[in-house]
Amino acid sequence: MFIVIHSLVTSVSLTALESGNATMHFVTEFVLLGFPGQREMQNFFFSLILVVYLLTLLGNGVIVYVVKWDKRLHTPMYILLGNFAFLEIWYISSTVPNMLVTILSETKTISFTGCFLQFYFFFSLGTTECFFLSVMAYDRYLAICRPLHYPSIMTGKLCVILVCVCWVSGFLCYPIPIVLISQLPFCGPNIIDHFVCDPGPLFALACIPAPSTELICYTFNSVIIFGPFLSILGSYTLVLRAVLRIPSGAGQTKAFSTCGSHLMVVSLFYGTLMVMYVSPTSGNPAGMQKIITLVYSAVTPLLNPLIYSLRNKDMKDALKKLLGLRSNPN
Repeated sequence: MFIVIHSLVTSVSLTALESGNATMHFVTEFVLLGFPGQREMQNFFFSLILVVYLLTLLGNGVIVYVVKWDKRLHTPMYILLGNFAFLEIWYISSTVPNMLVTILSETKTISFTGCFLQFYFFFSLGTTECFFLSVMAYDRYLAICRPLHYPSIMTGKLCVILVCVCWVSGFLCYPIPIVLISQLPFCGPNIIDHFVCDPGPLFALACIPAPSTELICYTFNSVIIFGPFLSILGSYTLVLRAVLRIPSGAGQTKAFSTCGSHLMVVSLFYGTLMVMYVSPTSGNPAGMQKIITLVYSAVTPLLNPLIYSLRNKDMKDALKKLLGLRSNPN
């Protein structure tokens, strides 16, 4: 495999730009190493990731269908959850299908344009997820801290506006970083020791150092990560303070149960995201970075349906009702 990749790198299609007597070559495609190893190990990774992908599509697809099908779930909390599940389907689909193709491929190449398109959709969908988690935390804050005003504040119209803002703003954040990085000269080598086109490896492959572009992009990432995270932290700080003031233990348990699933998702997603993009990872092995990326890009979307369906009584009731109808021959 490495012989094939080596020969590919040495014979990769290059665009030549001649300046006087000097000739500078620019890569037109990249090599995504993915998870290198023996063919047996490659087949194992392919099977495992394919199962994770199919289960993720099934789990999140069921949540989307149940929220749409059961009119009792046509409330802001479940409308947000349905959109979040729909988002997870596209989020994992932005990387995993190409990852599966790469595992089976001998060349493991991705075009220059394809690399940056994957970069754009992967990060845009991840940003949209950050915004949705923030809005979902705000919804729980209103439901628990201001229950009497909740129906008048979180109306159907406001919910739709928040959903649209999350989707649109998520896809408007990353064109500038994408353009800045894509304008850097990539004159070889073209091997990315990852399974996705990530800014870190791309900066490392640039022919010239670009500290200003790196600073802009990493500042951008930090703002996008910490902005929604601080909003979530503020919402749940107020929720926690309100819950602790509830006199009955049963009331506290119900309130914690309502927010528990969301907190688990936030912890899993943001924990791995910050390790990858906020903490210094340049000294970490490439294999560790791949595992961290795999957790928040594939494992988290897989676990979300289980977390929400198993810890949410209304969702479990809707699922039981749906299965009961489907098993009824009439």
